[in-house]
Amino acid sequence: MTHDRDGAKPYLTQIGNLIRDSRRHRGWTQAQLATAVSTSQSAINRIEHGNQNLSMEMLSRISEALDSGIVSLGQAAPTHLRVTGGRTLSGSISVKTSKNAGVALLCASLLNAGRTTLRKVARIEEVNRILEVLDSIGVRTRWLNDDNDLEVVPPKKLDLAAIDVEAARRTRSIIMMLGPLIHHQDSFELPYAGGCALGTRTVEPHMAALRPFGLEVKAAAGRYRAEVDRAVRPQRPIVLTERGDTVTENALMAAARRDGVTVIRNASPNYMVQDLCFFLGELGVRIEGVGTTTLTVHGVDRIDRDIDYSPSEDPIEAMSLISAAIVTSSEITVRRVPIEFLEIELALLEEMGLDYDRTAEYAAANERTRLVDLTVRPSTLRAPIDKIHPMPFPGLNIDNLPFFALIAATAQGSTLIHDWVYENRALYLTELTKLGAKVTLLDPHRVYVEGPTHWSGAEVICPPALRPAVVVLLAMLAAKGTSVLRNVYVINRGYEQLADRLNQLGAEIGTFRDI
Repeated sequence: MTHDRDGAKPYLTQIGNLIRDSRRHRGWTQAQLATAVSTSQSAINRIEHGNQNLSMEMLSRISEALDSGIVSLGQAAPTHLRVTGGRTLSGSISVKTSKNAGVALLCASLLNAGRTTLRKVARIEEVNRILEVLDSIGVRTRWLNDDNDLEVVPPKKLDLAAIDVEAARRTRSIIMMLGPLIHHQDSFELPYAGGCALGTRTVEPHMAALRPFGLEVKAAAGRYRAEVDRAVRPQRPIVLTERGDTVTENALMAAARRDGVTVIRNASPNYMVQDLCFFLGELGVRIEGVGTTTLTVHGVDRIDRDIDYSPSEDPIEAMSLISAAIVTSSEITVRRVPIEFLEIELALLEEMGLDYDRTAEYAAANERTRLVDLTVRPSTLRAPIDKIHPMPFPGLNIDNLPFFALIAATAQGSTLIHDWVYENRALYLTELTKLGAKVTLLDPHRVYVEGPTHWSGAEVICPPALRPAVVVLLAMLAAKGTSVLRNVYVINRGYEQLADRLNQLGAEIGTFRDI
């Protein structure tokens, strides 16, 4: 057995490096990780330096604490991507249906006693986790065909005591089950929500939105304990303190099966909320004000319908594909783009000098969302005069902001990116420096990007936040030489076969595993 010069065994050093990088990506100290896995800081220090033997139990605990998939007992090893960059892309690609709409509609299917069929659902890890949760509580789900049509049939009574805790903790979307579940049981428990590591995303706005429906939630021992008083009903319009997408969806699902009229103010009019409103309309729930910040919900006390619904395309995936064309100086046609939710982004890109064409609008399969096809051509971009910052719809989408850090790195000049929503996401954008970009972190919410960038290959551990992770992958497409992106589970949470689809445009991305 060979050893490193400090006496550590090579495989322990490799594992230690993975743990150290994953911990840093999460923004934890060694002491915080030690507390999470019930060991000492000195033990974590030895582990990270490869100087301590590791049991599979400890590895599994560390992996779960960091949500990094360093090891998963009984499951496949983490997946990595090897990218040969510097290739020009070409061809056309169609946008998949919305991840965020898909998970919302799966939660909303709990409102329906009948059969729900959802068409062309994004077959991603986030959806898989929700399906595992639904299956565990007695809901029958099955994929119908290769088009990703999905059937959901509820039981007469949900078995919430049997909920798949591990699956629930791996998705933040579990919080959206509060709204529909208050119609099922007077008391129940849900595991803490997980998902992306984007700082402290408080659940209090959800509680405030659902309290007028009689829901009280206490957090204890890693679970939300919910009690429902059915005598309590909204006495006046519900004013959301945060115009959040999932908060609005929770309030909508709570109102949908409360007989009578509920008014929700400061509601999000974003794409996934609109899809949920259209879906609830198919269930017989009349909603006025769709696409605005005031929703009036005419609820019904029982829903029992066999319905068929097609969620619309994902504007964030569309932005990802547009960014791939920009960063690789390629001509790509992106089909089925939900234009209503990308108009601000495209207007800003036009100001920066983007050369593109778009077709006339046509209807999505839900017959409501407006789509276009976009052809993006190689362009010389210049930095915008003002800072780039997100706003609630119809402003620049919060999830699209990271792509503008990548785009700014290709542009001539300096750009200030202000991510005021998340505490830590701006930090993850500095990963682009490993590939040659000049990204300076000013504070937890702002980065300064100087371009243009001469990209170069590197090995990077995937940031634990979905959009920054994809931004790093897209930068690797432009980087000369070979790059490695390690542990891409977070990308698979939100994108369906992204590497394979980019390869169809001429990228060279291979998948591999180790450890």
